[in-house]
Amino acid sequence: MDLNFFKQTRILDGGMGQELLARGMKPNGTLWSANALLQKEYHQLLLDTHLDFIRSGAEVIVTATFTTRRSRLKQNGVEDKMEYLIKKAGEIAVLAKKQYPHVLIAGGLPPQHLTYEADDRTNEIIFNNFYEQAKLINPYSDFFYFDVLSSVREFEIAKDAIKEFKKPYLFGIHISEGKNLPSGERISDFKELCKDQNLLGIMLSCVSPETYKENLEEIKSLQVPYGFKINAFKTTKPNDGYTYNYTKSKGNPNEFLGKREDLNPIKLAEFAKDFKNMGATILGGCCETRPSHIQEIAKLK
Repeated sequence: MDLNFFKQTRILDGGMGQELLARGMKPNGTLWSANALLQKEYHQLLLDTHLDFIRSGAEVIVTATFTTRRSRLKQNGVEDKMEYLIKKAGEIAVLAKKQYPHVLIAGGLPPQHLTYEADDRTNEIIFNNFYEQAKLINPYSDFFYFDVLSSVREFEIAKDAIKEFKKPYLFGIHISEGKNLPSGERISDFKELCKDQNLLGIMLSCVSPETYKENLEEIKSLQVPYGFKINAFKTTKPNDGYTYNYTKSKGNPNEFLGKREDLNPIKLAEFAKDFKNMGATILGGCCETRPSHIQEIAKLK
């Protein structure tokens, strides 16, 4: 893969989990998008969603592996299905790529424990979790995407866990609000990590456009390609935390994170245009962004 790929404007896909629910996939515990892998009846739905994002202009699709992490599967009693689920996510992404060979597949490596919260487990456990997931998705991926991680430590461990696969990678940093990651760190704390030649770029992932704008100058100062996957949630920092609320919900995160009606495709594209004019080259959507959002953003190419 060209290590300079993200030095020019590139369009990423939108939010897979919420899009699958919007298209009729029934929630199954806290499996979220992994349910589309577990249930054969949803395999075509997942493929069609990948294809619709591509037809809308996405040049990169992310594998549906956000909830195939071991801890989430164990929580739902399907830990023994981990290998099957990750490979199925890769296979379905490859089917989409076969129809559109120009598209790149990002092997999604999510936070290995909780969402929107820093992982406080031991380095060894986190490393092993990243490694086993990366090993399974590697054959299907053009590069790795560390998807919505919440601490510098997690990125350092994840980077070490993929070394043997000799593939470039993209950072997806999460900030719920303000200028601090859930760990309390700042974007500037990634300066040393940005010296790695295999780093393709850094994004703020699953963040509001307001949060992205607030951190724009700091991410710009890292002097690597940068951009965003913007969400349309009202918040990613609910009272009592994401994990507690999700386990109590009926399976759709927007029940407790809310959904912004103002971020329609036109409005999101206006934000994206401003950010592109300020130097962003990696443009995409996250939760609650649909193919119609990506279609408008893709017009900025």
